[in-house]
Amino acid sequence: MSGSASRPTLTLMSKRVIIVGAGLAGCLLAVYLARAGWNVDLRERRGDPRDRGQVAGRSINLAISARGLKALRRAGLEETILRDAIRMPGRMIHSRAGALAFQNYSSDPTHAIQSVSRSALNLALLNAAAAESRVTITFHQRCLHLDAALGSVSFIDDNTSQQSSVTADLIVGADGAYSALRGIMQKNEGFDYDQSWLSHGYKEMCIPAVTSGKHAPFAMEPKALHIWPRGASMMIALPNPDGSFTCTLFWPNKSTGTNPNGFDSIRDSVIAREHFQREYPDALAMMPTFDHDFATNPVGAMLTIRCWPWSMRGRAVLLGDAAHAIVPFFGQGANASFEDCESLTDALAAHSDDIPRALAAYEQDRKRNADAIAEMALTNFVEMRDKTASRAFRMRKKFEHFLHGVVPRFYTPRYDMVSFSTIPYADALSRSRKQDRVLTITAIAIPLFIAFVFLAWKMRT
Repeated sequence: MSGSASRPTLTLMSKRVIIVGAGLAGCLLAVYLARAGWNVDLRERRGDPRDRGQVAGRSINLAISARGLKALRRAGLEETILRDAIRMPGRMIHSRAGALAFQNYSSDPTHAIQSVSRSALNLALLNAAAAESRVTITFHQRCLHLDAALGSVSFIDDNTSQQSSVTADLIVGADGAYSALRGIMQKNEGFDYDQSWLSHGYKEMCIPAVTSGKHAPFAMEPKALHIWPRGASMMIALPNPDGSFTCTLFWPNKSTGTNPNGFDSIRDSVIAREHFQREYPDALAMMPTFDHDFATNPVGAMLTIRCWPWSMRGRAVLLGDAAHAIVPFFGQGANASFEDCESLTDALAAHSDDIPRALAAYEQDRKRNADAIAEMALTNFVEMRDKTASRAFRMRKKFEHFLHGVVPRFYTPRYDMVSFSTIPYADALSRSRKQDRVLTITAIAIPLFIAFVFLAWKMRT
């Protein structure tokens, strides 16, 4: 691959790492380890996305926040990514009648999440990895076999059917939720694996750019994550630099008596248009390609994956979605994977002569946090679809922001801890639970105290 700026020559022979998967996490890890002196062999099952200008697969926009930005900054890519990102300091709630209500994510006006194109981010990271002289990237490489004891991985080239076997000091599986490397590891005794499919699926739609209007080229306010909460289902929309919005429907896969509007009953664009006219009329008016989008865009699945251990024989290890895929409702999938890259790189640096010990340190650091964000992502789904439209929820959020602004050391909302800090996920979850208990007690105690004072005053008078 093309060369990068010269780096100090290592006095000892550099270690070799094979990274399976050239997605977001695999490319970022390749950059980190190459700069740390490792020789990196990066293998990808798909073709080179640079040949077609975009990355195949899901195109749901990513919400990059403090954790992801920190990891990108470490790779020198923060400014590049933010150049085309759109700042979103809050969510815009759309009612059935078309009324709008903006909710700030934080009491701190400087806090915002960034809407980033998944494809553009992957291309930027791939180019950064390719620019490192210690990185070689090979495409169309499907992982077939792992011998963790020998540090050996076998691949087959899907273009030529040629098989190859490579050996390294470390093998990293960064090949996503449907990881081939994890599939091989699962066959070993003692490997615990659990996958939970969400009862909802997703389908992408589009609101294109416009030539006129208050927010042109955007059809709506661009500095917000738009949500159409409808109880058991919802739609969201994130802005793109070209003025369009990527919309995503999150509907039940199967209709029920209490919710008859699942993907199984709304199958064609005619029925879907009627449903949108009832549930999302303001959005439908901005979707000139509605019929085509609904008819041609597939329904995707969402799942949560938990497994343990993440490593095998001190030579192979899982990272990112391969180790802990989560649903997208806290916008932390990429952010969590980027934190994995930092944790593994730091562990390898701290235990440079003992890779098994480094992998153990990485696992212990990240497993509890992966489990915590998986739980919070599922909880946030219920909040987004069921609660964001309620007056009680809005009042609670305002009270939380008030407390955070007045006594930030005493109270920090969960969303702030997850999205606008690098507090470990597990600590954020534990702390937010304690705060919730305090809020609940406060909500009960204050009215009782006021009632007691009133009664005491009445008795005295």
